[in-house]
Formats: sequence, C-alpha cells, structure tokens
Amino acid sequence: MSDQIKFIVDNLNKEPFRKNYNLITFDSLEPMQLLQVLNDVLAEIDPKQVVDIREEMPEQTAKRMLSLLGILKYKPPGNATDMSTFRQGLVIGSKPVIYPVLHWLLQRTNELKKRAYLARFLIKLEVPSEFLQDETVADTNKQYEELMEAFKNLHKECEQLKTSGFSTAEIRRVETVQNHQRMLKIARQLRVEKEREEFLAQQKQEQKNQLFHAVQRLQRVQNQLKSMRHAAADAKPESLMKRLEEEIKFNSYMVTEKFPKELESKKKELHFLQKVVSEPAMGHSDLLELESKINEINTQINQLIEKKMMRNEPIEGKLSLYRQQASIISRKKEAKAEELQEAKEKLANLEREVSVKTNQTREFDGTEVLKGDEFKRYVSKLRSKSTVFKKKHQIIAEFKAEFGLLQRTEELLKQRHENIQHQLQTVEEKKGISGYSYTQEELERVSALKTEVDEMKGRTLDDMSEMVKKLNSLVSEKKSALAPVIKELRQLRQKCQELTQECDEKKSQYDSCAAGLESNRSKLEQEVRGLREECLQEESRYHYTNCMIKNLEIQLRRATDEMKAYVSSDQQEKRKAIREQYTKNIAEQENLGKKLREKQKAVRESHGPNMKQAKMWRDFEQLMECKKQCFLKQQSQTPMGQVIQEGGEDRLVL
Repeated sequence: MSDQIKFIVDNLNKEPFRKNYNLITFDSLEPMQLLQVLNDVLAEIDPKQVVDIREEMPEQTAKRMLSLLGILKYKPPGNATDMSTFRQGLVIGSKPVIYPVLHWLLQRTNELKKRAYLARFLIKLEVPSEFLQDETVADTNKQYEELMEAFKNLHKECEQLKTSGFSTAEIRRVETVQNHQRMLKIARQLRVEKEREEFLAQQKQEQKNQLFHAVQRLQRVQNQLKSMRHAAADAKPESLMKRLEEEIKFNSYMVTEKFPKELESKKKELHFLQKVVSEPAMGHSDLLELESKINEINTQINQLIEKKMMRNEPIEGKLSLYRQQASIISRKKEAKAEELQEAKEKLANLEREVSVKTNQTREFDGTEVLKGDEFKRYVSKLRSKSTVFKKKHQIIAEFKAEFGLLQRTEELLKQRHENIQHQLQTVEEKKGISGYSYTQEELERVSALKTEVDEMKGRTLDDMSEMVKKLNSLVSEKKSALAPVIKELRQLRQKCQELTQECDEKKSQYDSCAAGLESNRSKLEQEVRGLREECLQEESRYHYTNCMIKNLEIQLRRATDEMKAYVSSDQQEKRKAIREQYTKNIAEQENLGKKLREKQKAVRESHGPNMKQAKMWRDFEQLMECKKQCFLKQQSQTPMGQVIQEGGEDRLVL
C-alpha cells in the first residue's frame, strides 16, 4: 500500500496535475477532497468530467464515475468484487476503494485518453426494434453503422501513418533538395513552437478551470448574500419569527413523528424479512397448514366482530369515528410533509440549475441575465441576427467546401509535380545529366557565351527537351484524366453534406418521437398506478363486504334456528331455544333477587342490635387492654418476694 501511495503522489505532483502533495498530506485528505482528486484525474482522461463535486449530488457523482470506469474497463481488485460495496465506497470517498482506482488510472493515462476519445464515437446507440420497422429510421441507422465502420478504418489508417516512420531512402532524398539545412532548422523551430503552444494551451485550460470554479464560488456567495439581504429587507421581525416557528414545527414534526415512524416500519419490515429468510423452505403441506390457520383466525375475527356488533356500545363507536378522523388527518399531514420536502428539494435543484445557467451565460458574454421586456427585446433581436447568421453560415459552408476541394486539388497537383520531378531526376541520372532541372538557367547563360559547347551538346539538349515535352504531355493527360474524378468527388461531397443534414433532421425527429413516447409512457404509468390503487381499495371493500355478509348469514341462521325451535312441538327442541334458556335464566335471577331482598331485610332489621353489640365488644377490648396495662405496671413496681392482694386473694410476687 505504501508503494502504491508513493506512486500516486509522485504522478500527482507531475504535469499536468501539479498538486504538491507528500505522503502525509495526501493520506490526511478528507473523503470529499479525495473524491475531487479522483475527479481531476478522470477529467484529464475525459474533459467532459470537469465538475466541482461540491455542486453535484453524491448519487450523480457515483453514477458518472462508474459509467466512465466501465467505459475504461476498470475491474475492482479482489477485496472489492462486490459492486455494491465498491459503489458505496466510491460515494463516501473510502481510501481502500479510491487508492487502487487512482493507481490504475495513473499507470495508463495515455492509453485511457485514447480509449475515452474512441468511446465517444464507437459506443453504439441501441435503437429499439419497433422503431427499426420504419424504413427511414432503419436507413438512418444503417448509415450510422456504416459511418462508424468508416471512422474505425480511418482511425486505423491514421494510427498506422503516425507509427510509420520515414525510410532511409526518403531521408537521403531530402538531402538532394536545395536549402535542406535551412528547412530542417525551420521544421525544428516549428516543432518547438508547437510544443510551446500545447503547453500554453494546457496552462490556459487550467486557468479557465480555476476561473470557472472561482466564479461559481463567487456566484454562490453572492446569491446567498442577495437572498439574505432580500429576506432582511422585505421581512419584519414578526414575520421572521413566524417563519422560524413554522420551520421549527416542521423540523420537529419530521424528527419526532415522521422519521421515527418510518424507522420503526423499516425495522419491522427488516425483522419480518429476516424471519422469512431464516425459516426453512415450505412445502405444500406447510402451505395447507398455514391456510387452515388463516381460516381459523378469520373465523375468530368474525366472531369478535359479531360480539362487538351485538354489544353495540355507542361510546366505542364514537371513539372509533374520532380515531378514524385522527388517522385520516395524520395521513394527510404525512403526505403534506412529504410534498413539502419534495418541493424543497426541487426548489434547491432548480436554484442550483439557475446558478449554473447564469454562470454559463456570464462566462459566454460577460453580461447579467436579462428579465422581462429586456429579455423579449433581446430574443427578437437574436432571432433577426439568427436568420442573418444562418445565411452567412451557409455561404461560409459553401466557401469551406470549395476551399477543401481546391486544397485537395492543390495537394494532388503538388504530389503529381513531385512525382514528375522524381521521374525527371531519374531520367537525368540515366542520361548522365543529373541536376539539369536546377541548372537549366545557368546552362542557358553558359550556352549563350559558349556556342561551341552548345553545338557539341545540342543533340543531348534536344533529347532532354523532347523528354520534357513528353513529360508535360503526360502531366496534361493525367490532369484531363483526373478532372472527371474531381468532378465526381465534388458531387459526392455535396451528397455527403445533404445526407448529414438529413441524418440530423431524422435524429431530431427521433428525439422528439422518443420524448413524446416517454411522456405517454409516464402518463400511462400514472393511470395504471391510480387504477391499481383503486383496485386495492375495491378489493379491501369487497373483503369487508364479504365479512359483513357472512356475519349477517350467521345471524340469520341463528334467528332461523331460534324460530324453528320456538314453534316446534317437541319439548326438547323448545328447551334448546335461546328464548327458553333466557326465560329460565330470568326466573332463576328473579328467585335469587327475591332471596337477596329477604336477606337485605333481615340485615336491616338486625343492623341496630348488631352495631350495639359490636360497640360493646370494642369497649370490652379497651377495658381488657387497660387492665393488662395496669397489671404490667403494678408488676414492675412490686419487689420480688412480696405478697400482694389481687381479687381478694394473696399472691406472692417472685
């Protein structure tokens, strides 16, 4: 692990990061700072990843990084094979998860840059099969695949050209060119300037990033200051106190009621799931046993409901009504709290998007965001400029196409000219007059001075002029042969441009169609959700109605049995009737009440003498207690061996 950290720190201190870390400062980074370092490395590989993670939600950051790591084909090490663990560690900025990722990225940065660049063009857009039934969409998709294959071939050719060096014969051929030393010096200076230009471009990009982050922080602070000033200017102390009280009530409700209920429900659900997981697999017999238990419990519930309905307690009915109203109010309160929480989150996201758009607008043109009538005037002005811009852009596109065609023609002609020059040099070498094309003017000057030498070499010069004529005729033939090819190429380029424009239009149509289908799908899902809720309500109502029907059937059956037993001529059946039983119970209770009234009368009559006797008994107990105390007191005062009289008798005190 120490070698890994050392490698990471060394590479982060180099270009283009220049972090100036050491082992201690890097290891002491906070999770958010460590995530920012990882994001900077990913931004170096893919410039689209330049983001301040403090302005982004953790779920979005994890999703973005995981998608890029998947494109780069990163595989977690052995201790992070569980993707959920790896994702969680990436969200919280865990060092055991981020260190291996940084080590892997910094080892192969150039290779990953190339892979990220190719992924932008080679990741195929999957089109659903139902859309491919349309001929235009199928043709566009086929053209898209063909263009992708063409890009692959062109990229391979480009890589081969980059890796293929110049042969020794080509290098020696350069030495025959005039002023090749000066040209090599100029090429060397050009390479140095290009390297310097790349370095300055990197510095410019870094400064732009720093400026963007600074502008974002400034905008965020200015927004906070503006909101605080606005709140302080518009609000009074009473309104501020009222707003704070409402906020405190809402937060206290969320902390004391909503969150504990949700936590308790989650705990119950977790306990239930753990219990289900811990139980062994159930067979058909177990299911039958559970169904029988459920039926028994349902019958017991029905009996309890029936008893409750027979009692028909009005107080309990009123309480149930109040309980129902309280449950409805609590559910409404929870729903409104959730809506308020979602609205706050949505407001925060919208404010964040507004700040980002404002920063982008300010960075683009350096002005503030327009509002109201100024924005309408600006839009109308922008539309007029847009029409002019489209016309100019079309003219420029035509000029660019013509310029590209002329440039390609110039390159072909230069290439042909170089080939002719090489052929001419070869002919000169064969004829023994190497360098004639460069010394022709000098030979003409010398031939004017030395006529005798001209006569001697006249035949050779005639042959050379004839060769030059042949070469010129060959060049004209090649030009005439190349003209229809260039014309055909121009038509093909125009056709390619038309197809590209048609592809853009089809893509925009596809996007609009996909957006419409997505909105329809969301509407249908919402309708299905509402119908499902209605179905659940109807099912619960159906089950409740069935229970009530069963209860009424039981009551009706009991009433029928009672009527049969009551009108039956059999005395045994009559005795089983509830009315007879209740009549018997009433008679027994009346006899018992009669006996109790007689007993009550006897108790009332003997109440006075009994109370007097009880009072006499209490007085007797007090008298005996007094005698006992007197006896104990007298016994403690009499010396041992003395004879005392008690009750007319002499008694010796020991």
